[in-house]
Amino acid sequence: MTKKTLPFTKVQIEKIIRDYPTPFHIYDEKAIRKNAKHLLKTFSWNKGFREFFAVKACPNPYILKILKEEGFGADCSSLPELLLAEKVGIVGEKIMFSSNETPAREYQKAVELGAIINLDDITHLQYLEKNAGLPGLICFRYNPGPLRRGNTIIGKPEEAKYGLTKEQLFKGYQIAKEKGVKRFGIHTMVASNELNPAYFIETAKMLLSLTNEISKKLSINFEFINIGGGIGIPYKLDQKAVNLETVSKGIKKLFQKSGKINNPKLKLYMENGRMITGPYGYLVTTALHKKEIYKNYIGVDACMANLMRPGMYGAYHHITVLGKEKAQKSQTYDVVGSLCENNDKFAIDRKLPKIETGDILVIHDTGAHGFAMGFNYNGKLRSAELLLKPDGKVIKIRRAETVEDYFSTLDFSKL
Repeated sequence: MTKKTLPFTKVQIEKIIRDYPTPFHIYDEKAIRKNAKHLLKTFSWNKGFREFFAVKACPNPYILKILKEEGFGADCSSLPELLLAEKVGIVGEKIMFSSNETPAREYQKAVELGAIINLDDITHLQYLEKNAGLPGLICFRYNPGPLRRGNTIIGKPEEAKYGLTKEQLFKGYQIAKEKGVKRFGIHTMVASNELNPAYFIETAKMLLSLTNEISKKLSINFEFINIGGGIGIPYKLDQKAVNLETVSKGIKKLFQKSGKINNPKLKLYMENGRMITGPYGYLVTTALHKKEIYKNYIGVDACMANLMRPGMYGAYHHITVLGKEKAQKSQTYDVVGSLCENNDKFAIDRKLPKIETGDILVIHDTGAHGFAMGFNYNGKLRSAELLLKPDGKVIKIRRAETVEDYFSTLDFSKL
């Protein structure tokens, strides 16, 4: 059973709200740093181990800077994400550029930065060569198809748009070798928010076997295997976090069995986002209205534009009513936002303490794929992002959008 705790009190949040009105996302720097250190220590047996933080999960330069200071790289999939990494000093092979349907200018920027380019299709090799030139290091993304199961978030591998088939991998590496590429890596990611540690061990096993097979046939050596991200977090109280030590021990045994444990040239890479920052972000919102019709509703000042996951695919996020943590959960509510969409709901039929207008609600586990998935439908403005420093101080790391921001790309003068 997972216990959901908060790094702040009601009094602290009430004080913060005086400067930064709700809704806002707030991130716990101390917890993020502790988590980052734990991951790196757990896999330190692999001398070349690197975590490339998935920028898409929480694309804020303050978060990226924190993780850079802890030794992380950046997993980027677009030009703006590459620029974010560059602005905080993450460059060169500390960037893993994994994209699909990629415009030429994005490959050009990736090459300019010296990033590791992870190609999503065999045809992209020619496209990259034509538009940006081939770098000395090439990686391909493998899609195992029916050999592996996916999950509801990323879909079945054979139905996913990502990656190359096994046959295409052999052909791709052969072509790259013939074109003079001398350094190689391999990548895969076949699930998202996965809580079974065995899944990641199996992924490493799959890639080790595959690289051995390709190496023998093509006489090439691999510098790294990238098992992707996808490590889940316990959103629900009855879920358990992935035991990283179990994953690490399992993969270490595979390296030992394959004779790779003492090969400093074979590095283990990962690109987690959700498990790094997800549990350490919170959406703080205020109850504005109570509505009692066929069901009982609590209307808050946040909406799906601030957190899309529950409305998008029914994801669960725990909710704490500040000051009522120990109160009996005697009421059943739908907690909803103000969008003109009926799926704009943070919780459905949720047992909570009795809520009054003005109560402060904290929605847990929004540190990944929370603010990042925001949008402006219905004219909604994205909220501020705050950072809770280890000394208890709070700084603003992104201001809330304004109406002027919303209209900034429109030219009213030509009406």
